[in-house]
Amino acid sequence: MQKIKTNDEVILISGKNKGKTGKVKKINLKTLEVVVEGVNLVKKAVKPNQANPNGGYIELEAPIHQSKVAILSPKTKKATRVRIEVKNGKKVRVAVACGSLLDK
Repeated sequence: MQKIKTNDEVILISGKNKGKTGKVKKINLKTLEVVVEGVNLVKKAVKPNQANPNGGYIELEAPIHQSKVAILSPKTKKATRVRIEVKNGKKVRVAVACGSLLDK
């Protein structure tokens, strides 16, 4: 079971975007990278096409390594680690800081 999933609220704990928060949009399990909404924006040059006849620059979210993000605790709204426990015969994710369940 993975500790970070899509739609989790995360905070960046290192790098140029340290302290920014956002939701996880995409996860690449092979490279252990995540794409966080509104964080690590980069500009990309695009050629003109039918959808964008002028071309130019667009801003998009670049992936960040999984080790640079931490899940936000639902109660304290601070960075927390995640542990996996078995409750009622099912594995669930639990925030270490406050003990609250991360899975609905």
